[in-house]
Amino acid sequence: MIAATALIADDEPLLRESLSRALTQLWPSLEIVATARNGREAVELFEIHAPDIVFLDVHMPGVNGVEAARQIGRRTHLVFVTAYEQYAVQAFEQGALDYVVKPVDPSRLEDTVERLQERLRQQRAGQLPAGGAEGLGAMIEQLAQRLAQETQTPGAGGRSGAPAGRYLQWIRASVGSTLRLIPVDQILFMRSDEKYTLVVWDEGEALIRTPIRELIEQLDPQHFVQVHRSVVVNLHAISHVTRGPNETADLHLKKRSEILPVSRSYLHLFRQM
Repeated sequence: MIAATALIADDEPLLRESLSRALTQLWPSLEIVATARNGREAVELFEIHAPDIVFLDVHMPGVNGVEAARQIGRRTHLVFVTAYEQYAVQAFEQGALDYVVKPVDPSRLEDTVERLQERLRQQRAGQLPAGGAEGLGAMIEQLAQRLAQETQTPGAGGRSGAPAGRYLQWIRASVGSTLRLIPVDQILFMRSDEKYTLVVWDEGEALIRTPIRELIEQLDPQHFVQVHRSVVVNLHAISHVTRGPNETADLHLKKRSEILPVSRSYLHLFRQM
């Protein structure tokens, strides 16, 4: 198996560690020479270590992954790491860059590893220039433009929280002694409990410290709605709605026995149901 070096840049420590472990299993001869918390660190560590491959999270605070890629250019093989599938489908469809979607899927990462190994073989045989990607600069600029547009676009339904394409993709929660990454699309509902928020998903439930008022601004309004001052529900999890007295209603879920209240302020959301 071909030997190589790599740098991983992601602002989430848990995800840096997860990607590093997955790469070690799939590519034992790959040496992770450094990890970075943001794009600025990624560029600085790249200049020090000059790795063969750089894994860059698209969204990082300060200098993001796209800006870091501009500075690194074709001096390495770039792999973008993103939680947003639209980048993978639209920005990389020409194959000039590679990508990994978070949370990391082992089979998808295995495909990426095989492509990187082949590019390195070709490069070392003199069949491919450093960086290996024709039109790399144009692809990075395309990605930068998409990122800028989405940063400036308000969320659907008039919400002023997360811009389109930047909605929360998973929630970290402690379950016993384990730190879980809960995919947001598996969450059925969330309910505030004084200082905590109860998160209920397909496989269980957990308490997190983030207030529900902060969470609702980070959720895709096409999928999640607030139905009570203390309750947010995934629309796909609703079985049916029963109307109650005084302009209220109850939500019944497909996979849970809990009945969630709908207050008068939010009843209009279900008038067509």
